[in-house]
Amino acid sequence: MTGKTHIRTPTYRRPDALRRCLESLQAQTVQDWICDVYDDCPDASARAVIAALNDERIRYRHNRPQLFASKNIDQCFTRKNPYDADYFFVLEDDNFVLPDFIEANIAACETHRVNLIFRNQLVEFASGTDKAYLSERGILDDKLMGGVHAPDMFRLCLMADIGVSNGGLFWTRDAVTDLEIHHACSATLQEYMRTFAITEPIYVAMKPLAVWAENGEGTTRNLGADVGYYKRELSLKRSIGILQRKAWALAKPEDRKQYLSHPVFRYPQHMRATGLVKSHTRMRVGDALPTKEVLRLAWRGALIRLLGKAEPSLAPFLAARTG
Repeated sequence: MTGKTHIRTPTYRRPDALRRCLESLQAQTVQDWICDVYDDCPDASARAVIAALNDERIRYRHNRPQLFASKNIDQCFTRKNPYDADYFFVLEDDNFVLPDFIEANIAACETHRVNLIFRNQLVEFASGTDKAYLSERGILDDKLMGGVHAPDMFRLCLMADIGVSNGGLFWTRDAVTDLEIHHACSATLQEYMRTFAITEPIYVAMKPLAVWAENGEGTTRNLGADVGYYKRELSLKRSIGILQRKAWALAKPEDRKQYLSHPVFRYPQHMRATGLVKSHTRMRVGDALPTKEVLRLAWRGALIRLLGKAEPSLAPFLAARTG
């Protein structure tokens, strides 16, 4: 098992979390890696953390000008390969990986002959406090079956959920998918768009070897954050609905037909049906939802389509990804 791994770490004023994050890289069973830390703090506060670790594999990059959360994260998915690396992943500063994360992902790429991995993650609750603890189950356990999935099928995750998470992705230099969004948008919508962007078989690895910190309020430094909450939420939901309908249109007819009961997904049937109805993709969902709930969701979806305005980045993104 050979090849250098390039890790990209976006950070912003979380020195203790960043130290733990980088120490989890130092603890990897595979030591042939290099990490670029992209500091979005105007005061360059992460520089001291990296200096204290004194590891030549960890390189400091100061964002000038400040990019804010979504753009800082998105640049970490660039296709640029300055170190001639063979493997890549993004590790946000408040997350960390278990010791065999890199080794297991490289092995999965070789064993299953894929260039894109989606790794299961544990959840850290109360992150950053002395009461922090890890979940007993991975976040994918109730969402997906493990194995290699075709992109059109995998994209249907969007009907029920966000799909991929940044910290679960691992890819090779031969990956066809461009995981960088290239357009300014909220960090939340960015992950939905990244799921839609996948254009090749993806291996879902069910053993959780990464840890995701549940502290969304700490990473909301997005451009446009001064917009009112309800306007932001309507914009997000309107944009998600558009992605859902596009993903459905791109899926194979046979996959659409059996979506509500397809064994690839572990989402409860009512979650799958909720996405279909609320996005106005499909109203006939059999007994997955009671008629009263179908009407309520259809009404909510209509309000979102009437009052919500899609994020400006969505149209050029879809034009680039769907031709």
